[in-house]
Amino acid sequence: MTTLHFLCAGAAQGLVKALQDRFTAETGATLQGRFGAVGAMKEALQAGEPCDLMVVTDSMIAALCAEGALRGDMRAPIGQVRTGIAVRSGQPLPDVSTPDGLKAALLAADAVYFPDPVRATAGIHFAKVMQQLGIHDTLQPRFRTFPNGAASMREMAAASGQPIGCTQVSEILYSPGVALVGALPTAFELSTVYTAAVSAKAAEPALAQRFMALLTGPASQALRDAGGFDAC
Repeated sequence: MTTLHFLCAGAAQGLVKALQDRFTAETGATLQGRFGAVGAMKEALQAGEPCDLMVVTDSMIAALCAEGALRGDMRAPIGQVRTGIAVRSGQPLPDVSTPDGLKAALLAADAVYFPDPVRATAGIHFAKVMQQLGIHDTLQPRFRTFPNGAASMREMAAASGQPIGCTQVSEILYSPGVALVGALPTAFELSTVYTAAVSAKAAEPALAQRFMALLTGPASQALRDAGGFDAC
């Protein structure tokens, strides 16, 4: 059986998994790859990890196309994802619509879950938000960071107490046991466009393009809408 290898940002993990069985049924090919922070996916590609299709931020796709690592003639946007705040299912939903509200909610939490503040898009941004709010150092002992947002949300769902978390809205919506509170306040808003592109060294470029069409086309529109992917 043919295998399609991929490297994918955690923000699109739920979407890829939701389409996996359909793709195999239609093509007979299996999907194999991994999900993680966009920085980690770039490192994996550059290290020579097998990759037919890559899904990361549009800005990273553009840079890798310019370098010749990805094919600029075989790329398509999936959608735009906001960064949001989450709590465990069943917890009260705090008001995070303003900077003061977000600050109060974070200070009230006994643990703060978010993705890698060095290599993950949401993690990097959220660390800066806490610095801007003047509470980064105060909260640092409560930080619970993980390689990607999906892992952060999974761990938060299993936690006790009154935790709070931040990652891409798509990762929150696809994670059982957590609830979306809302997007970051307008002053700290981050909307990230995610794009798929075929690798320049793809062993199965036609198959990769077919899965890219499934990810970005009308057949998966309802899944994208439900999973937090807005139109670009």
